[in-house]
Amino acid sequence: MPSASARFESASRGVRGFLAWWGAGLAAWLPAAWRQALASSSDRLLLQLQGDGLQLRKQVGDGLQDVASLPVPPARGDGADPLAGVLTHDAARLPRWLLLPAAGGLRRNLLLPAAARERLREVLGFEIERQTPFAMGDVCYDGRVLGMRDDGQLQVELVVVPRARVDVATTQLGAVAGWLAGIDLADAEGRPLGVNLLPLAQRYRRPNRWRLWNVGLFALALLALVLGLSQILDNRREAAAQLQADVAKRSTQARLVAVQRQRLVDAVEGGAYLQAQRNERPSVIEVADELARRLPDGTYMEKVSIEGGQMTLTGLSNEAAALVGKLEGARQWRAPALSGALQQDPRTRSDRFTLVAQLNDVAADAAASNEDGADVAR
Repeated sequence: MPSASARFESASRGVRGFLAWWGAGLAAWLPAAWRQALASSSDRLLLQLQGDGLQLRKQVGDGLQDVASLPVPPARGDGADPLAGVLTHDAARLPRWLLLPAAGGLRRNLLLPAAARERLREVLGFEIERQTPFAMGDVCYDGRVLGMRDDGQLQVELVVVPRARVDVATTQLGAVAGWLAGIDLADAEGRPLGVNLLPLAQRYRRPNRWRLWNVGLFALALLALVLGLSQILDNRREAAAQLQADVAKRSTQARLVAVQRQRLVDAVEGGAYLQAQRNERPSVIEVADELARRLPDGTYMEKVSIEGGQMTLTGLSNEAAALVGKLEGARQWRAPALSGALQQDPRTRSDRFTLVAQLNDVAADAAASNEDGADVAR
């Protein structure tokens, strides 16, 4: 079963693979000159042991450039870089890789499911004892993807180097071994395969002078983002509150308008109703004029009231018994009749009377008159 460090290394390789794929996709949109400038970040310094000496070559992209051939430098007492006085400033800043000869390792081609790409190193760890005569703990190993077949399987190459050979090579490097970022294996033509056989815990990482600046700038950018989002949120809340206030104000105005409109409708309908009631009954002037023409001279009115469709007359008359006959046949009312008994007034020697009559419907009378006129015309 793989160790925790192996699992961590496998996970980190998966993350690095995704970032590499993403970076390649973004770089495809850049101009060629920019891509060439950014590609220099993948350059490295290859170290090859040749007897007691050390051959230095610089890898730029796919090309190799000879830098120097020198004896293995001894360790410095201050722990500084053993190659600091030999390399130029630019070369000294490149990551250093030990390149082992092709005969020092074992390579096997495998077919794996496509899902193995995400955990390639862990999967290859299970294949070591099946594909090689070594146990997993006795080798340094890595793998690379050669391609994908039409059936979806991955073509993978397993690269294995006995740990004893790696230990011998790092021992020969002496103090330089502590500055190694990786160990690669050469192919038959002497070119690096592109694998890293060095365990993750032993890889040297050059201190990043801009690390604190990057962290600070990232924190500043994050703070600016949070403040910006907070300001946007506050603006949205303020806009929502203003909108709610506007809606409430307009709702109040709408309710007031609705109330006023209802009052206006009620007033119009009430006026129309009263007008209709007035049109259905004769006017008070017409009733008073007709009474003045029909009542005899000895009759005095004390009260004339009209309530609804009924007219009530109260007064004194020396011909009270004949009033019903005199009021009959009027166009403005019908069915006149005395209400109650006549009472003689001792002072005037006249009879006090109360007479009621029903007011006629003017519209009905007008319609009846029109029908009578039509009959006469025929």
